[in-house]
Formats: sequence, C-alpha cells, structure tokens
Amino acid sequence: MFNPSKLFKVKNAWDTFSSNHPKFAMFLNALHQNGLEEGTIIEVNVTTASGKTLGSNLKLTKTDMDLFKELSELSRN
Repeated sequence: MFNPSKLFKVKNAWDTFSSNHPKFAMFLNALHQNGLEEGTIIEVNVTTASGKTLGSNLKLTKTDMDLFKELSELSRN
C-alpha cells in the first residue's frame, strides 16, 4: 500500500541532503539529463572515516533504465 506521508518524509530528507551537498545533487541531475543510458557503467568508490576504501561498479541494463524512469515519474507527481 502506498503511504503518502512516507513519500513526503523522504522528499523532505532529500531536500535536506541536496542543501547539504549541492554539488552532488547537481551531479545527479547532470547524469539524469545527459549520461544515463543502457550500457553506461557506474563506478562508486567510498573511503570511510578510518581510511578503508570500498568500491563497486555496474553496467546499466534495460530493466535498470525502466526502474529509473518509474522513479523519475513518481518524483514528478
């Protein structure tokens, strides 16, 4: 069941995150506008506060793109 109050809570949390990290939010917007298509490889590296580095990558599939489209449409409503 869809819970509108949870969606509102997530929206508020995203707005706070975007305010705290505006360059990252702009980066995600640029990806959305220009860079995401089937076959795109996304790499993520994270360095913890203790200095440990974790990384992974993925190649976007059609089903990934379908999910992103659904999420994008959900966020517009």
